[in-house]
Parts: sequence; structure tokens; C-alpha cells
Amino acid sequence: MNLKLRFALLFTFFVTVILFVFSITIYFLFYNYRESDYFERVKNEGLELYEAYSKSKQLKDNNASVIINILHNSTIFDQRVVVLDPDGKIVNKIPESIHPVIDPQIIQHIKSEKQYVWYSENNYQNAGLVLNASGQILISTGYDKNGFDKIYKLRLIIIIVLIGGLLITAFTSFFFVREAFKPLTNLGLQMKQTDLQNLGKRLKVSENNGEINEIARNFNGMLERLEKAFIVQKNFVNHASHELRTPLATMLSQTESALGREMTVPEYKKLLLSLKEEQQELIELTNSLLLISQFSENEQGKEWPMLRIDEVLYETVSNSKRRLPELSVQISFNPMPENDSDFIIHGNETLLKSAFFNLVKNAFLYSVDHTVFITVESQGAGILVHIDNKGMQLPADEKENIMQPFFRGSNALRTKGYGLGLSIVDRFITIHKGNVTYTPINNDINRFTVSLEKASNNIG
Repeated sequence: MNLKLRFALLFTFFVTVILFVFSITIYFLFYNYRESDYFERVKNEGLELYEAYSKSKQLKDNNASVIINILHNSTIFDQRVVVLDPDGKIVNKIPESIHPVIDPQIIQHIKSEKQYVWYSENNYQNAGLVLNASGQILISTGYDKNGFDKIYKLRLIIIIVLIGGLLITAFTSFFFVREAFKPLTNLGLQMKQTDLQNLGKRLKVSENNGEINEIARNFNGMLERLEKAFIVQKNFVNHASHELRTPLATMLSQTESALGREMTVPEYKKLLLSLKEEQQELIELTNSLLLISQFSENEQGKEWPMLRIDEVLYETVSNSKRRLPELSVQISFNPMPENDSDFIIHGNETLLKSAFFNLVKNAFLYSVDHTVFITVESQGAGILVHIDNKGMQLPADEKENIMQPFFRGSNALRTKGYGLGLSIVDRFITIHKGNVTYTPINNDINRFTVSLEKASNNIG
């Protein structure tokens, strides 16, 4: 069952239930009103008939029977009036031809309650009351023929209205749901036409703030993010293929050259050293590509242990000096922390060391004196790590792309590399909910700043 049919059926069901409840309520309200009203009429008209009869008797009117019959026929349908003495014996009855049988329990109810109403056979309604003047009991009986006819007609009208309301509601609900879902249906058709070949195509969005337009805006936003991701992925694959092809082609040409001629032992050794260098660069490139693709921004950092940022930096510097013998590093704190918690973060030690190593290596390679300055600063809820070096600064138009894979600035033309180091840094720091920025400052100083959140902010 599709969504439109489900909504239409639910709408029809609820409207039908509401119509049914209101109809039943109207029916029972009218039924109760008719019942109570007729009981009151039976009682009042019985009293009037009795009073008229009594007065005619007192005046000794010879035409009393004729007057009573006329009055009786002009009142309620098939009315009967019986007057009993306090002992329950019949004193008077109108008309004279009737032979009523009164249940003693009914008489007892009338005496105890002074007024009593009840139904007898064939839906005749009876009203009994004690006449205060004489203590006699008056019982008036009648059949509400007109009222029961109205009840029957009302029941028939309600059934017709319910059936008609059900049919009209069903038709209206299907039409309403179709019109209400038309924007959503059109939106679905547009989404269905979106694929990899036309990611740049956007859904139509009007100026109003309806739910459908909100969905369309969100979908367009998703398409923009996907388009950017596919462009980045495509460029990454193209650059990776190009960078991998270069060392492989070099190694292949050297190998073919060696196989095509006789070489001396020193020449073979020189060739093997060259191949080893190319292989090391290939391994480094492969490892960098794996690091970039291995970790995503959705890594769960809540289970990471607490680390001291200064210890991570000292271990990174020690490892960097072993790999880069000419490296000189100076670490300072601005200011010195007064509390140990100021430099504690939640993080993955391996990822952070890799990120800081790439920053130190980058600063070393592009510095004029192979000296790197690291400054650790506690600032409010965060920790800032500044990594500075002295060297050629990047122009303004290259700063925005510095974190992109395989991008190499104009200051890197004489330095070997693949432009992946800063991409790795950006990926790993982003995983830690931090950020990396590049800022050129005075005296040809290049500054990379890593911002991380303190562990104390996540407690509680």
C-alpha cells in the first residue's frame, strides 16, 4: 500500500468515525428528549382531562361525555386516563370502555415517589402521580405515534447521511491527497533523474518556506556536497595515478636500460641505489595515500584516551630528529601552564604524532636554516600549537588550496614531494574536531596553527 492510498484511507476513516459519533449523539439526544417530553405531555394532558371531567361532573352537565370524548380525541394518540382511590380501586376511567389492569407494584412506586413514569407493552408510555387534594392516584397512558415516526425518519436520514458522507469523504480524500502529494511526486521524479552525469542539476525551489521546499533545499545542499566530494575524489584519483605513474615509469626505464647493455659493477650499484630511492619514494607515496583514505571524519573520538599535548610533541620531535638529522627544533610555552589539565586532550596518539610530524617535516623542508619553532598556548577552552619556520611565504591565491591533496605551492618547486603531507594533517586534525590554519607573518615567517579542544570541556 503506497503512502497516498494510506493517507486517503486514514482520512476517510477518521472523518467517517467523526460523522458516526456525531450522528449517534444526535440520535440519542433526540430520542431522550422525545421520551422525556412525551412523558411530561402524558402527565399534563392526563391532568387536564381529569380536571375537565371533574368539573363537568360537579356541574352535572348532561353533555359531559360528549365534551370529554372531543377533548380526548384532540389530545395525544390513544390516551387513557385512570383514577384510583388510595386503596388502588378504580374510581374513574377515560374512556369508559377500557378495562385496565394495574400492577400493585406500580401503584406502590407511585405512592412512594409521588410521581412515576414507565413503559408498558407496545411502547406505551405511562405517567402516574398522587393527587394531593384527595390522595387519589392518576395514571395517564399514551402512545407517541408521531414521535416514533420521527425517530424512524431520523434513523433513516442518519444512515443515508453516513453512507453519503462516506462516499463523498472517500472521493474528496483521494482528490485532496493527490493534490497534496503532487509537489512531492514531482520532487521524486526530479530526484529520480539525478545521477552521476548530472550532479550539477538542482531541484526547483520556490520562495515560500513549505515543507516540500525545505526538502528540496536540503536535497540541493546534499547534491552540492556530493558534487564537491566527487570532484575531490576524481581529482585525487587523477593526481594519485599521475604521481604513481612517474616513479614506476622511471624504474621501468632504468631497468630496461640496464637489461639492454653490459654494465660494470659500479654502474650496477649506482642503478640499484637509484631504484632503491625510487622505491622508497613510491612506498612513502603509497603510505601517504593509505593514511588519507584510511581514516574518516566520522571516527568516534569519545573512546579515545586522554593525552598530554606536550608529551606528544616531545616524542614527535625526538622521532623527527632521528629521521631528519639536520633538523633543529625549539619548543616553548606561552605562558607556562599553571594546571596540568590545561594541556590534556582526548585523542589518538598515532594520528596526532603523524600530523605533527608532517607539520615539522614541512617546516624543515621549506625553511632557510632547517630550524623549526614550536609554541604551545593554552587559550580558553582550546589549545593552540604554533609551528613556525623562516622561508619563502605562499602568495595569497595559493593559501586556500594548501590543504588539498597533491597541491604544491610556488615555494616547493625545488623540493621533492607529492603535496600530501598537509592533506594528512588536515584530515587527522579534523577527525579530532580541530582545525589547521596557515598564516604568513612578519620577517618571512610561515606559521601553521593547530587548534584542539581541551579534555576538560568534555567532562560531565
